[in-house]
Amino acid sequence: MRHTRKAWAGAIALGIVAAAGATVAAADPSTQSQSKAPSEDAQLQKLYRAAVAEGGRLVVYAGGDKPGQADYLKDAFVKKFPKMKVDIVVDFSKNHDARIDNQVAEHHVVADVVHLQTVDDFPRWKKEGILQQYKPVGWNKVDSRVKDKDGYYTGLFYFAFANVTATKLGDSAPVEAKDFLTPEFKNKLVFTYPNDDDAVLYYFKQLTDKYGVGYLQKLLAQNPKFVRGTQDSSDLVGTGDYVANFGSGGSSNGLSQVTLPKTSPWVAWPQTGAILKNAPHKAAAELYLSWILSKQTQQHDIGTWSARTDVPAPAGRKGIFDYKNMNPLGLGEFMSDRTALDRYKALINLYVGDVQGVNPSDPKGVLGLYPTSQDGAQN
Repeated sequence: MRHTRKAWAGAIALGIVAAAGATVAAADPSTQSQSKAPSEDAQLQKLYRAAVAEGGRLVVYAGGDKPGQADYLKDAFVKKFPKMKVDIVVDFSKNHDARIDNQVAEHHVVADVVHLQTVDDFPRWKKEGILQQYKPVGWNKVDSRVKDKDGYYTGLFYFAFANVTATKLGDSAPVEAKDFLTPEFKNKLVFTYPNDDDAVLYYFKQLTDKYGVGYLQKLLAQNPKFVRGTQDSSDLVGTGDYVANFGSGGSSNGLSQVTLPKTSPWVAWPQTGAILKNAPHKAAAELYLSWILSKQTQQHDIGTWSARTDVPAPAGRKGIFDYKNMNPLGLGEFMSDRTALDRYKALINLYVGDVQGVNPSDPKGVLGLYPTSQDGAQN
């Protein structure tokens, strides 16, 4: 089975019908008079010609935890621009950001575009002068809360972590955090190590902030299984004895479904993207970011909530900022205080133990310092 972030994120975005309908921000009157401006597609075609003239090559570093998770973006991009050769290298965002820092320090940058979960990196990288200032096609429609006002980085779309439960549970599936503590789920829960993924860690932090560390103690008394990677924890739900988790994004195995808690906290964040200042293929990078933020792509290819204010939420979902038990900016705030984060991670480590297992996005250990493809090929 090929894992894709679209299926993974789409499961969250489309898994159940919420009570409220989709919301769309009102159109900006200042842009309505610009009817003679080139269409987004015309702008993309101009960028495409420049990218082909440059050599038609693009390397993207994408945050994730399974090879192939971003292939849905690669496939849609190449379908639109068939002369482009694209590699999207998936790894934990915490590995990619270290990889980028090292490439910059070594004056050997091989990545063109990055889009990562580590949203706290982008303001730092802007300050350090390693990002290319660029406002892609569609940038003026991106919510101002998730983009840099000077155009050095921008949210591209929202990923989310909530509940994943086996379809065979039916109406008995857990929804709220307390539901996971019922005796029937003992030995049947599976989670991603929260001390291995900051978004999962933030999920646990919200729960212990609201319900106390006693909640964590009761959850661990259920004897859950912990694995590396949110994709693997999702994929186990509905197989064997495992029937539920929270803090992951769903699976495409057909054995599970995604639900959003109505009162318990959950997590969503703007997966944030930028072009590196020393990117080898800047024209291709500009094409890619402009394509991913174009209205057509945001409506049909990302499979989750759009970063644009003129694209509605997925069918049956509220607007991403309309949920009272979830703050899309909360993860970025949590990750920006690394001292507090590391202190909480150390506490969690005492409870769940050290992370065990190989990196699921790089099981063969081939990515190294300068990968230009998922198999670890380097320039």
